[in-house]
Amino acid sequence: MSDIIKTEAVVLSKLNYGDTSSIVTLYTESDGKLSAIIKGGRGPKSKSGKIIDPLNHLQIIFYKKNTRDVQILSDANLISHFVNIKEDLDDTKYSFAIIELVKNLTVELEANAKLFKGLIKILNMINDKKEASTFLYGRFLLFFLSELGYELSIDKCSICGNDVVAKKSLGFDYNTGFVCSDCFESHSGLENVSAELFELIFCLKTNRLTEKFSVDLMDRFNLLLERYLKFHVSDFKGIQSFQIYR
Repeated sequence: MSDIIKTEAVVLSKLNYGDTSSIVTLYTESDGKLSAIIKGGRGPKSKSGKIIDPLNHLQIIFYKKNTRDVQILSDANLISHFVNIKEDLDDTKYSFAIIELVKNLTVELEANAKLFKGLIKILNMINDKKEASTFLYGRFLLFFLSELGYELSIDKCSICGNDVVAKKSLGFDYNTGFVCSDCFESHSGLENVSAELFELIFCLKTNRLTEKFSVDLMDRFNLLLERYLKFHVSDFKGIQSFQIYR
């Protein structure tokens, strides 16, 4: 027997199925990530099919059955389609990178109310132009890493445990995190992190202003964090949205 669930959701992806249906991946407030079929969703009379597109924030009703891999979506109403995001190429790129992370790195049917709230918040911030989308993506990525269990500590050296002071270049160990300048000089095989890059990461993580930092520095941040994720998540292949929207 199926349970009838009413919840909010963000559409992560959408695929055609059969002649008239669609299968969508959703991140829901009640159940985390799940796949659902919209029967007849591509038909001309389908209201749900027309509003269920990637990025859209919806109120949905679906029939949940734990033994079923694909749930059945029965109704959907639009809360927001983030029109400003879709009119700006950079905003689109970083927003799709965010939902790509959520789709590829979260566990099926594992609710996380904090992550859902954070996802809605960051999409609204990008849509409302609260800050350049590249920096908002960075803030979300650091938050997302903490929710996955891979939070980066910016206070203590991961080797000696002393305070990290970003007066000169630091080290970065992809297994353990940041390394103070003394340990960086005395250990081999560590990634170099400039004082400027560490300051950017500190500002992103602690919600400080980022106006003085360049987009080029954010590219270095993205590369560092992608490599960090690849080290910890064996099947992570990088952010495909960055390749599509170049």
